[in-house]
This record gives sequence, C-alpha cells and structure tokens, in this order.
Amino acid sequence: MAADIGIRATLNLPYEQAVQKTTDALKAEGFGVLTQIDVKATLKQKINVDFRRYVILGACNPALAHRALLANLNVGRCYLAM
Repeated sequence: MAADIGIRATLNLPYEQAVQKTTDALKAEGFGVLTQIDVKATLKQKINVDFRRYVILGACNPALAHRALLANLNVGRCYLAM
C-alpha cells in the first residue's frame, strides 16, 4: 500500500484556476511561490513520457524559514544515502 504523503485538497475548479487559487491562498498566508515545476512538461522533455497535469509549487515564508534555520541549520539540507 502506498503511503499517504503531502497535503491534499479537492477544488471544484478547472486545473489552471486551482493552481492560481492555491498560489493566492499561499500568498495570503505569507508564502511566496519561488518555483513552479510543470511535471508533465518536464517528464515529456527529459524522458519522453506522457503524464497527467501535475504541478509542484515551491513555496516559502521567509520569516518562518529564517526562524527554522536559526533553530536548526540542518532543516534546509537534503541528504542522500545509498
């Protein structure tokens, strides 16, 4: 069974409007969207596979990020293990 990860919400809107509404909601809470990755386009370009519409929003709240980094610098690190 797959793990249920991430935050999930269902919006009764067309895809593009749902992405915009999510971006607006993040902004209202003090988060800026630093990156927006179009997974469908990226997978098509990089490995020539078709995938459904899927977006990854890289959001950041600078004040919260600063507090977290002051508390523990490792919060911003990514570890790879083999």
